Amino acid sequence: MKKGKFDSSVLLLALIVALVGGGVVLAVQSFQFDPIERAVAGDSVINTLFVIEKDGRPFSSYVLMFYPATRRAAVFDVPGSIGGVLQRVNRVDRIDAVYDPGRIAPFKNEIERLLGIEIPFSFVMTLENLGKITDLMRGVEVFIPSAVSDFHYGHILFPSGRVFLDGDKARVYVTYELPYESAELVSARRHQFFMSFLRRLGEQNQYLGNPQVARLFHSLFESGTNRRLRARLFDEIARVNIDRASIQTVRGDVREVSGQELLFPHWNGSLIREVVSHTMKTLSQTAESGMVDRVFTVEVLNGTTVTGLAGRTAEILEDFGYNVIFIGNADRNDHDRTLIIDRSGHEEMARVFGGVIRSRNILFDSQNQHTAGQHLAGIDLAVQNFAHRSDFILILGRDFNGRYVTN
Repeated sequence: MKKGKFDSSVLLLALIVALVGGGVVLAVQSFQFDPIERAVAGDSVINTLFVIEKDGRPFSSYVLMFYPATRRAAVFDVPGSIGGVLQRVNRVDRIDAVYDPGRIAPFKNEIERLLGIEIPFSFVMTLENLGKITDLMRGVEVFIPSAVSDFHYGHILFPSGRVFLDGDKARVYVTYELPYESAELVSARRHQFFMSFLRRLGEQNQYLGNPQVARLFHSLFESGTNRRLRARLFDEIARVNIDRASIQTVRGDVREVSGQELLFPHWNGSLIREVVSHTMKTLSQTAESGMVDRVFTVEVLNGTTVTGLAGRTAEILEDFGYNVIFIGNADRNDHDRTLIIDRSGHEEMARVFGGVIRSRNILFDSQNQHTAGQHLAGIDLAVQNFAHRSDFILILGRDFNGRYVTN
């Protein structure tokens, strides 16, 4: 009898150990195969590609980068007209030439090469389904600065102010172009909508997670992941503070190749990869001073005889997220060395700024006493026009090659 009881106890204990062990193994396997959990636990930035299709082609392509620990994010708009040597077809063509509506991988791989990052997640939706998702989320709010009264498409007009767009209006809002509009205005409108769309996804995440709603929601886009993983990803996106997020467009020079205009990224693509790398580092920064979220202002002054150098440099700085408030000429055009004058009072951020152009020649605010008649580094501060109160003044010298300080 005692032996029987002993055997039963041992069997019960073995069963408990097996169940616990199996649970641990299952948890470990689940963690290993759950890239969201790995990213969150591994303290890394999560990259996701959103593609909006129109007539089987990418109408808009956005890469969302967010860092779960800080809830900070950035978005890069990748135009389909970007040109380069495409690996899959081994020729110079548009990046969207490899797009296949049924297979996102080749297109995603080209974007990964362009930005220099891995993009493990992607969501593809048609323009029609974009409207359906907008309706499912009960509309997307956008700000329209001035009423669109001279545009008539499907009896849809747009008033000024904050407007909630339903699905039909959303599709028109992102596709219409007025004759007098610049490409920048059209792009800005689409950027605003996409950021508002992401914000609304976060606001409605709990509702979209309702089993009955989720079934319809997840049927409106294509993704290479299962429904549980998609829901987990949207849970993390919902935590992102979209109001603090920035959106940038890959920029470059337009050249005609084989009868079509292609956009070739600046500096053979190295600039955008540096911008992306800089952005990912910034997302993960948790500066105690609170300076991480601040947009620093810059004056760019050309101290050389190279025409247009300040303007081109300003575009580079804007790509890195700086707000250039003034472009002009320095007090003279024979500066040998590039100089940064820091007036922000934050030396660490001034050095980060200097790192963008590889300049260590920085005059810090504590050293920079703006007194009449003072001369510093060959600059007459009494004569030089520093009327624009920026955080940094960048005076370009002959050691600047258009991208970096070379000496």
